[in-house]
Amino acid sequence: MPSNMSCVLCCSRLHGRYRELAPHLVPLDYTNNPDIRVPLTLIITMPELKENPFRDRIVETFSEDGHGNLTFNDFVDMFSVLCETSPRELKTIYAFKIYDFNRDNFICKEDLEKTLNKLTKGELTPEEVTLVCDKAIEEADLDGDNKLSFADFENMISKAPDFLR
Repeated sequence: MPSNMSCVLCCSRLHGRYRELAPHLVPLDYTNNPDIRVPLTLIITMPELKENPFRDRIVETFSEDGHGNLTFNDFVDMFSVLCETSPRELKTIYAFKIYDFNRDNFICKEDLEKTLNKLTKGELTPEEVTLVCDKAIEEADLDGDNKLSFADFENMISKAPDFLR
C-alpha cells in the first residue's frame, strides 16, 4: 500500500507543477482531460529543462501531438523517464527519439550534426563537426549503413555508462 500512496502523492505534486505552468488553462479539478495541453513555450521554462540544450526536443518527443504541447499524461511520462530511478532501457529509448531529429527511426549524420551543435553550443567549426560525426558513425554503425539504428545506439550507450545522466 505505501507505494500506491507515494504514487498518488507524486502525481498530485506533478499536477501542481503542471498547473503552475498554466493556471489559466489547467483547472484545479483537472482529472485527466485530454483536451488540455500546456504549450511548449511554458514547459521549457521549468528549472529542470531551462538550461538543457535539448529542451525543445525533449518536450516534443513526449508530446502526443509532436509539437511540444503536453497533456498531463505526457507531462507525467516525461518526468517518469527523466527521473533518476527510471530504468536505463527506458532512458535509452527516449534518448534515441530525442536525437532522431528527422524522426526516421535512425540517427543519421544530419541528426548527429544537430546533436553535436546543441551540445557544443555551435562552438565547433563545420569541419570539426563533420569529423566528429563521421568518427561516431564509423565507431557505432555495426551494420555499415552509415546511420545508427536503435541497436547501434543501444550498443554505443552501453559502452558509456554516464551518457544517459
